[in-house]
Amino acid sequence: MTTIIRDIPLSKLVPSAHNVRRTGREAGIEELAASIAAHGLLQSLSVRPVLDGEGAETGKYEVIGGGRRLAALKLLVKRKQAPKSAPVPCVIVEGEGEELSLAENVVRESLHPADQFEAFKRLVDEHGLGAEEIAARFGVTPQVVRQRLRLGAVSPKLMQVYREGGLALEQLMAFAVTEDHDRQEDAFARLSWNRESGYIRRMLTEGHVSARDRRAVFVGAAAYEEAGGVIVRDLFTEDGGGWFEDADLLNRLVLEKLERVAEDIRAEGWKWVEVYIDYPYAHGLSRAYPQPVELPPEDQAKLDALSAEWDELAQQYDGIDDLPEEVAARLDALNAEIERLSAQRHAYDPETIARGGAYVVLGHDGAARIERGFVRPEDEPKAESADLAAEEADMHGADPETVVDENEGDHDPDKPLSDSLVRDLTAHRTLGLRIALGENPDVALLAVTHALAARTFYRGEDDGSCLDIRPNSAFLSGHADGIADTAAAQKLGERHASWAAQMPADVADLWEFVVGLDHDSRMALLAHCAALTVFAVRIPWDPRPKALAMADGLAQALALDMLAYWSPTARSYFGRVTKAHILAAVREGVSDEAADRMVGMKKQEMIEAAEQLLTGTGWLPVQLRAPEAVPSGSVGPADGERYAHAAE
Repeated sequence: MTTIIRDIPLSKLVPSAHNVRRTGREAGIEELAASIAAHGLLQSLSVRPVLDGEGAETGKYEVIGGGRRLAALKLLVKRKQAPKSAPVPCVIVEGEGEELSLAENVVRESLHPADQFEAFKRLVDEHGLGAEEIAARFGVTPQVVRQRLRLGAVSPKLMQVYREGGLALEQLMAFAVTEDHDRQEDAFARLSWNRESGYIRRMLTEGHVSARDRRAVFVGAAAYEEAGGVIVRDLFTEDGGGWFEDADLLNRLVLEKLERVAEDIRAEGWKWVEVYIDYPYAHGLSRAYPQPVELPPEDQAKLDALSAEWDELAQQYDGIDDLPEEVAARLDALNAEIERLSAQRHAYDPETIARGGAYVVLGHDGAARIERGFVRPEDEPKAESADLAAEEADMHGADPETVVDENEGDHDPDKPLSDSLVRDLTAHRTLGLRIALGENPDVALLAVTHALAARTFYRGEDDGSCLDIRPNSAFLSGHADGIADTAAAQKLGERHASWAAQMPADVADLWEFVVGLDHDSRMALLAHCAALTVFAVRIPWDPRPKALAMADGLAQALALDMLAYWSPTARSYFGRVTKAHILAAVREGVSDEAADRMVGMKKQEMIEAAEQLLTGTGWLPVQLRAPEAVPSGSVGPADGERYAHAAE
């Protein structure tokens, strides 16, 4: 076979209608042009002369093999990176054009990806090229180069398994989340039937801390790396900033930063300030809250002036969405100063600060959280024994030193009553109070509100209430991990703190406080105290069917909508149930077709797809639905309509 090779001016080359490549002709032209510009044309074009109607050569040549290379060359001409007359090495062939084109495209073997990955790595290791330079030479982005370099750095043992077909590219990419060959090989050895890429990534990041974790947010990537920490980043998925490799180092940095915050709190004069990452819910300490105080006249005057200015601006620009920049800035400044001065309307009693303390902890949002006003048992104010005896004697009408016999001193008008008689009389009084209170709902409401508030906000044996109502508020953090750090828990805590700040310092003054409240405020206080006692957690060893049935009735009466407090996510639901449950949720909340499309997915892919599909649909697990929406067997039409309406 005679092979004729010659240089032909680019301007004389034309695409051939016989080129068999129909699909993907345009793909990768940019990359190919960059490669030709950097390395030259590494492979000749296969051409044959273009003949006229009489069979004579026209001087033009059609490109049978190399149509993409021709397009890349013309792109360089268009960009003025090559002349139109540039000589192009060509092989002049004879025969049927389509057969020749087919032969060139079929018989060639593409470079194995593993060879490509390792070749890219050698460009760095042996030739000192950077990712940006390599990207420019091959017409790809630096991120693509970094990905190929990371794959090229995978353990040679795993790369060989990949070459032999024992690993898919997706799995190899998962192993590349770390550059530690020993860890890669150890994880591979521990694989069994589950070889999903998501599972491999979780194995290799086990013990690491996500960059989305509140501890990582609080410390920050820069401070962690400055302290010698390593952040593992996945170049092939959206990893949210990666994983902090050293959890112990991160915890230490969190505590050190919280300790710096604590120094400012100690400067306020508290007897003690303790630092924790997680709030110590089981501390069992009593707590005092700041009490209302009057602002100094100059501060009150300033607050009034700022509030008046804010009201004037708000009224002037009412209904205008796009405020002028200077007006928006002024309103923000006014808000900040008003909030600062308003916060000074409540302050802790100096005695409370002197004997009390504070906790500095890490909040759910990755910011420092300060909880003040806790008093240890040994620091509780102790009443003098003589005072207690005097109070008791006064209640019984006797001197505390006097011991009286009922049969002595019959003619003595100053003789105190015996304890037994006092009990007898006050028992009858208690009976009278019960009858009278049961006939007066308004006063009963006062008394119950007082009793609940007394035992909710005050500690001590004498909590100031003669109603033996014992509210109990069970901690929910032992039943749902992370629940104490949710937005809903924060909302409840803020409501409690708001009421606590209004409580009088002495429980003896609480009755007068409750009586002085207007009806709506009194009902709001009662509702808050009652709400803290709700416990409707379903526990296997304590089913309490009647109590849980009452909880359903309560939810129905309140028109409880759990969508305001909970949403189905990978963490809250999908990552904790079977694939069958995930499919059932999608079938209920979206459609049968959507669920059918997910049937063949791997578990992690199914979790991610379900979370995305069900966002905003209004779907909830049966346990969280309003009682009237719980289906007897499967989801009924009403439920489908509710989900569809929510999705719209």
